[in-house]
Amino acid sequence: METRESEDGGFIRRRRRCGGCDKRFTTYERPEVSFPTIVKKDGRRIEYERAKLLGSFQIALRKRPVSTERIDKAIDRIEDKLLNHGTREIDSSRLGELVMEELKGMDKIGYIRFASVYRSFEDVDDFRNIMDEVRNPSP
Repeated sequence: METRESEDGGFIRRRRRCGGCDKRFTTYERPEVSFPTIVKKDGRRIEYERAKLLGSFQIALRKRPVSTERIDKAIDRIEDKLLNHGTREIDSSRLGELVMEELKGMDKIGYIRFASVYRSFEDVDDFRNIMDEVRNPSP
């Protein structure tokens, strides 16, 4: 048997030989991880889905000069925080804050777009406040 780990450590590739027919075949093994359940504002509980998180980033960063690699790394950092959170559930509001933290350092326009939806801006003053926050970040 020949075993190799992928470059990013995401899976293990094994070349094996069938004991019955002596043919060779490949298997890929991935670790099974368990993300916390997301608790929505209305109390519903849903499974974490990377695709939903990616969709949020893509909407916020639409037509912005941010590479797919940067988005993937941001999502990886969020997933690391979720896995290290140490609980079986996490509020959706906390997940939203993690997204905002990543967007703030990545692209100010994307950050404002996401914040306007996430925080349910209702008037121009809400936009003005977040723009002031972006212009004059606190230390």
